[in-house]
This record gives sequence, C-alpha cells and structure tokens, in this order.
Amino acid sequence: MSAHGDVDMGHTVAGWTGTCIAVVGFCAAGLGMILVSGPVIAGGLAVIALAVLATWVLHLAGWGKPSGPRPADQWDWRVKDLAARQGHPNCVGCRMAGRRAATAAEIGSPVLQSADVQ
Repeated sequence: MSAHGDVDMGHTVAGWTGTCIAVVGFCAAGLGMILVSGPVIAGGLAVIALAVLATWVLHLAGWGKPSGPRPADQWDWRVKDLAARQGHPNCVGCRMAGRRAATAAEIGSPVLQSADVQ
C-alpha cells in the first residue's frame, strides 16, 4: 500500500528527473524575468526543453510508465517497464518514437459498446 492509499500515483524515474530539471529551468527563467535579461530567460526555456527531452528519452528506455493503473508490484519508482520497447497503447511519446502498441480493436478483441435503448 502506498502513502496515497491503494492507488498508483505513477512516480517514476522519468517523471522525477524531468520534474527536477524543469524546476531548475523555471527558476532560471523566473530569475531572468526579475533581472530583465533575455539571455537568462532563453537559457531557462532551453533547460525546460531539455527536461521534456530527458523525460521522453527515459520513458522510451523503460523508466516511465504507461497510462492507467499498474499492478501493485510495479508501483515502486525503481521498477523498469519492460514493455516500453513495444510501445504503450495511446501513448503520444511512443508514437513519436515510432513505437506503436496494438490496441484492443486492432488485435481482434471485442470492443464493449453500450446497448441501444429504444
């Protein structure tokens, strides 16, 4: 059981790394605004872009997580996602990298539809 109850909050190496880098970038950009310095603002924005890139690369390396709940044994942030190489369903980052997991409709699984009410 996690500190948030029986819920997977998605704490991952990719998420924490990207967040820490982005915080540094936002602080630098904020300092640039206080100092009225274009180069410092631009540097802060570059660090924020680096945070996005680092998070994406770590996600593709298996240190992120797919959308939705995970089994309880995979909740620890140090657990590597071994399915990342095939891509995650409906994941924009995986699609941008050319990895595309098959969705339920593509593999022939029945798609649940609501019954027509007349």
